Amino acid sequence: MPTTPAQPYDGSSDREIESLAEFDEVIATAGTLAGYRVQAVDLTARTDALLRADTTGAVFLGCPMTPEADTRVRAAGALVFPPVPGLPFDPYRGLLYTPDELFDGLADGYGSTPDARTYSWFQETKANGDIFASMLRSVHDDAVSDALDELLVGARVVGVMGGHAMARGTEEYAGAARLGRSLARAGLTVATGGGPGAMEAANLGAYAAPFEDGMLEEALRLLAKAPLFTPSVTEWAAAAFEVRSRFPDGGPSVGIPTWFYGHEPPNAFAAHTAKYFSNATREDGLLARCTAGVVFLPGAAGTVQEIFDNSTPNYYESRGEPRPMVLVDEGHWTRRLPAWPLLTALAEGRAMASRIVLVDRIEQAPEALKRAGN
Repeated sequence: MPTTPAQPYDGSSDREIESLAEFDEVIATAGTLAGYRVQAVDLTARTDALLRADTTGAVFLGCPMTPEADTRVRAAGALVFPPVPGLPFDPYRGLLYTPDELFDGLADGYGSTPDARTYSWFQETKANGDIFASMLRSVHDDAVSDALDELLVGARVVGVMGGHAMARGTEEYAGAARLGRSLARAGLTVATGGGPGAMEAANLGAYAAPFEDGMLEEALRLLAKAPLFTPSVTEWAAAAFEVRSRFPDGGPSVGIPTWFYGHEPPNAFAAHTAKYFSNATREDGLLARCTAGVVFLPGAAGTVQEIFDNSTPNYYESRGEPRPMVLVDEGHWTRRLPAWPLLTALAEGRAMASRIVLVDRIEQAPEALKRAGN
């Protein structure tokens, strides 16, 4: 028997259902599921609604439902992608990760958390040539990108890039945290690579933004007892959750890490974590979404890559609106890793030349970013 094709999607998030509350609202107000996309919603308790609703052209992505409901919605014209058993992650997820979700079970050791188990699954499957596993990774990453785009609609996003090796308890780490706090207090959405070091510090600063200044100093003191994620990710993460417990409901920010670098855990201060399997998708998506510019703190290969990945669209920008780039630490970027001379040579005669700034001290970065954006 031929099935009814899925109805064309108009690109509106109003046609996506990503929670049980949204499902109930659509049923109550629209009275139909025709043409909707339902992502990772447990519908086992909504059999009656599924038996009654028009599901012509609907798509159900990883939604548990009773066999009776499954049979009925398929017969009525829906396309059903059933949940995949045995995975440590949901490839069809409709929302970004939270720190509590990624680190669930941390009390039993980091190895038992969904984050660590997903990395282990990735390590086992990434080289075995299983097309099903690679498809699941691709579906997952596309779902994460969709959720990230929905989160950032209308936001002025500023990226903070820097090395993972920056240790808690150092002045460099404290400076990066104060930078994140300043940017968040200026009304910007802070986005980082979502990992440890400079990335964690900037997310911590955004988390601290709603509190009095003394909160950040106390948080830095608590974190210093576990300076690095080696040798124990468990102790490193537990110190962050101690800060979150003592100072709940901090400010939001975004972290965009990857299981490609799975030996680097995500940090617990980004309220919204878009974690990817593909590092290429992650890097491109992170920089492309930094609509208000990027601050580059001292880093190594990854940060250098991000500088020039970000420079490429700026170089070819034809409307005279390249995004600001601020490099922090003159000695680092002109002598130790001399990216600045190459960057300025690349920018010569281009519109981007007026949007790139080199500063020596991290406290100069917010004003430099503002100046480069004008």
